[in-house]
Amino acid sequence: MFTLAGFADEISEDLNGQLDILKREQIGFMDLRGVWGKNILDLSDLELEAVKAKLSEQRIGISSIASPIGKIPIQDPFDEHLKKMEKAVKIAEFFNVRHIRIFSFFIPEGKDPDAYQDAAASRLAIMLSIAERGDKVLLHENEKEIYGDNAERCLYLMKELSSPNFKFAFDPANFVQCGVKPYEEAYPLLAPYIAQIHVKDALFQNGRVVPAGEGDGELADILAAALKNGYKGFLSLEPHLETEGKFSGFSGPDKFQAASAALKRLLDKLHMDWQ
Repeated sequence: MFTLAGFADEISEDLNGQLDILKREQIGFMDLRGVWGKNILDLSDLELEAVKAKLSEQRIGISSIASPIGKIPIQDPFDEHLKKMEKAVKIAEFFNVRHIRIFSFFIPEGKDPDAYQDAAASRLAIMLSIAERGDKVLLHENEKEIYGDNAERCLYLMKELSSPNFKFAFDPANFVQCGVKPYEEAYPLLAPYIAQIHVKDALFQNGRVVPAGEGDGELADILAAALKNGYKGFLSLEPHLETEGKFSGFSGPDKFQAASAALKRLLDKLHMDWQ
């Protein structure tokens, strides 16, 4: 059985609006990325308290702290960014969550990402040491324009850092947008490290994001293999059906519900249960 979650800031900036749609869709967890137009790392202590109280009242859990950490140019100064990592660990502790989503730094346009292999790994190792001290798990998401954009470089990071506190957030649409076949090329390499699967599909033809099962993300094959392999993590809806930006996406209530319905249709077609 799969457990569903969602990037609820794709529904609305308003927390009540986010929770209302999650409840309607019977999605019991959220990837906490943004509330009230602010990123989770920019919320005040009082705002974090308000979020926690509302989630408790509505009985919605948190699947991950969906931070933007690692979405800076790899040549930028790093010390200030580490403060965000420390804050993310504190926020995860506050919400009693183990998983923090991160990235492996933007590569200069036109440059060979492999030339930045050591820089990416060394920076991630420092971030990982902060997470390990707090007993948190970093989830590296594959993303276009960062070092870990294709399957081979993601695998390198998994092996190089080799820690139970460093796992993988598998995003099929992002692989498609990087010219990688998610199931045929990426999944066999990364399956042992996957701790979260993003439900986001896309087309090779133009990179456009589409509902689950309507693109080239090979989601049916991925879900079947994950279930066979005993996958225990979340399926996290991150539809990006309205807008897709460098740091977040948006779908709105109607398109988020359409994305949820598409996922449930796909699971039903595959005779897979969800909760």
